[in-house]
Amino acid sequence: MLSIIRFADNLSAWFGKSFAWLILLMSIGTGYEVFVRYVMNNPTAWALDVSFIMYGTLFMMGGAYTLSRGGHVRGDFLYRLLQPRTQGKIDLVLYILFFFPGVTALILAGWKYAARSWQYGEVSVNSPAGVPIFQFKTVIVAAGILLFIQGIAQVCRCIIAIRDNYWVEPDEDVFETEDLLMQEANKAEKDHIT
Repeated sequence: MLSIIRFADNLSAWFGKSFAWLILLMSIGTGYEVFVRYVMNNPTAWALDVSFIMYGTLFMMGGAYTLSRGGHVRGDFLYRLLQPRTQGKIDLVLYILFFFPGVTALILAGWKYAARSWQYGEVSVNSPAGVPIFQFKTVIVAAGILLFIQGIAQVCRCIIAIRDNYWVEPDEDVFETEDLLMQEANKAEKDHIT
């Protein structure tokens, strides 16, 4: 089970970090649009659509990574007080009843929309540039498959939590700046005391 968890976590991390570069492209594209619109007085017809497509792709392809790191919103004011074994039982039931049916519906509906969109080479109706969006609809299917794979890993985490009463934590790969600053401050304080 640990190999399934590590595989899914690594796959989700690779896709999440790869698509995170869209933030840089979105910033450059938006900066370019602002420059040509307000300085050159020559706005583009495609910038808004492209920024929507990139943001949507970033959002969709980062979902599995966020799930692997426990970053999705949850109402855990009571849940956090429970033992990992009980948390695992609750999560397992919720994954089976809600998560997998929802993600399966996302994949199947996304497949239908993407196939139809590829069939007639769908373009955006929001701009005169006719930006192609059929490839964006394919992202729905890809994101759903990644979520499904990560969901299997989360179920494995639940089973381990039920069996061993502890959660298998993901590898730390991103740190909050404030956490790093606190660690440095604590280390400096310890060094100062000794």
